[in-house]
Parts: sequence; C-alpha cells; structure tokens
Amino acid sequence: MEYRRLGRSGCAVSAFALGTLTFGAATDKQEAFAQLDAFVEAGGNLVDTADVYVDGTSEMIIGQWFADRPNDVTDRVVLATKGRFATNRRDPNGVGSSRRHLDRALTASLRRLGLETIDLYQVHAWDPLTPLEETLSFLDDAIRAGKIRYYGLSNFTGWQVQKAVDLASSLGLARPVTLQPQYNLLSREIEWEIVPTCEHNGLGLLPWSPLASGILTGRYQRDIEPVPGQRLFQKENARLFGDRMNEQRTWEVIHVLNAVAERHDATVSQVALAWVVAQPAVTSVILGARTLEQLKENLEASALLLNAEEEEQLAAASRPSIDYPYGGMALRQRRRKIQGGWHHDS
Repeated sequence: MEYRRLGRSGCAVSAFALGTLTFGAATDKQEAFAQLDAFVEAGGNLVDTADVYVDGTSEMIIGQWFADRPNDVTDRVVLATKGRFATNRRDPNGVGSSRRHLDRALTASLRRLGLETIDLYQVHAWDPLTPLEETLSFLDDAIRAGKIRYYGLSNFTGWQVQKAVDLASSLGLARPVTLQPQYNLLSREIEWEIVPTCEHNGLGLLPWSPLASGILTGRYQRDIEPVPGQRLFQKENARLFGDRMNEQRTWEVIHVLNAVAERHDATVSQVALAWVVAQPAVTSVILGARTLEQLKENLEASALLLNAEEEEQLAAASRPSIDYPYGGMALRQRRRKIQGGWHHDS
C-alpha cells in the first residue's frame, strides 16, 4: 500500500481509504468488522464515515470495532468523519455548520465512536446561512481543545475552498487540509477549478464515488435496466447517476476500461480506481464496498500501474465537453509565450 501526506499535514494516509456509508444498512456489523480487519491488514489506514450515515449507525459500528480490537491495531487507523447535515429534523438548529450545530454534532460523533479525538473532521457541505468565520473559528477551537487534529471540507466549489483558505489565513486560524469531492472517469468537472484550487493551496483530494455508483464496474449493460441488488436499482443512486447510463460517453469509457483491463488481467473496477488514484492532488480514494469480496477486489488496484498511453486513452474517452471559461477561446486567452514555447493554464 502506498502512503501519502494528508494534504500539507505531516500525517501519512493510505492511497485508498475505506468508506463506510453502507455500515449498518447493506453491510451488517459482522461484515463491517471483517472489512475493517481486512483493510488494516492490507495496509490501509484511512477510514471515512459521517454522522448521517445510517443515522449514526456507521459511527457506532466503527466505535464498537475500536473497542473490540487491540490498541496496536486501532492505533494505525486515521479516522475521518463529517458533520453538517440534519441530525434532528425537528430542530431548526439541528443542521448546518453553525458553531451550535457542529459542536453538538462533533460531541455526538465522539460519543458514538467512543473516542476522545477524531483525526479528520470534515464539513460535509457548504452552508449558505452560516458565516464562514463562525464555522472556521469553531474548527480552530476544536483543534485547540484536542477534539480533532485536522479539518477538511467536502462538496465545496472552487471559490468556496479558496474563501475558506484565505479567511482562515487572514484570521490566523488553522487551515483545511483536505477536500472530499465526487471524482471519477464520468465526473471530471472538478478539474476545471477545484483541482487547481486545491493544488495551489496544498489541499489533498479524497474522492468519493470513484466507480460512479458502480457504473464503472462493467457490470451494467447498455439498454438493460438495473436489477435488484445493483446500486442503480436504488432510487437515490438512480436519481444521482442514472442519467449517465444514457450518455454515449459512458459506454466509450467502459469500452476503453475493458480493453485496458484485459491487457493487465485486471477488472474494470481496478482500472477505474487506478486512474483516479494517479490523478494530481489526489491523496486517498474512498472505496465503498457492501461485501468483503468487493473490498478485497478493489484493494488490488493499489498494485495496478497504468502506462502513459493507457492514461491518455482513458482521458480522451472520458473528457467532458468544455467551453468558456475553461476551454476554447478562454483557454487561448490565458496562454503566454515564454522563451519560444507556450505556457497555458489548462
């Protein structure tokens, strides 16, 4: 397993992280324990959860695993969780990134996990109602109080990331170290603004849904409806990713994935994961698996290296349509001739 810095921090994390969205739902406690054991045994150390995953059950299961395993095992884990979404829908203050809500959410997460400190606490999404100064000052206080070690952002746009970094710097507060966005061969739009922003500020990317809710596993066929047991059969996943099944680009990407996978004697999933983990600014790719078998298969992607030609084939097939202000005329406007060559922001 390869290890990388958690953004600009000195903390080392595995290039693949274990996502626990399914713990307590599609993945029961016994299966979750087996996944955590196998992940750590394989050299993985970054485990990602959130307070709203199965209404806190995911955190509870992880906390039970921590309590059940010896310290020499659990001490290896770098634990990440999140707060921001509604934890009490009857309480108008039970949602958002206000000091009040995040304080209560963090306290509840620590209780469910049975821990005194969380390694990485992430703001799950932008809150348009709470002043960012309030959120950042709370996170800085939480670090000083020893409740969290680092903090990160999730699902922020490029300008929101930059505003958070600039505001933290100007106020003398701790800066975020990571951003957790959706990123895969079918969702590459973060490359236009968000990736350059994170690279400029030293934030590490923790991509979620690297397999586009299973579309990039090669298990779906064109013009055939998903069946029970497949992720896209579920209403929420179908709402988020179903339209991708009707795009010509999706099937072109899968065609190239199949060809590359055959050359490496690998699975389509492993190739798709290897592509994401090789992209600039990526710190750790979050693997979400319902079963131990799926997790073990995906972890084998850590040994798969794509050559430059294969990377370009996948990049060409998956390249999204792009125009102003990121391509076309605007890209030419940003070019500058330097010593006989051209430099441009792409």
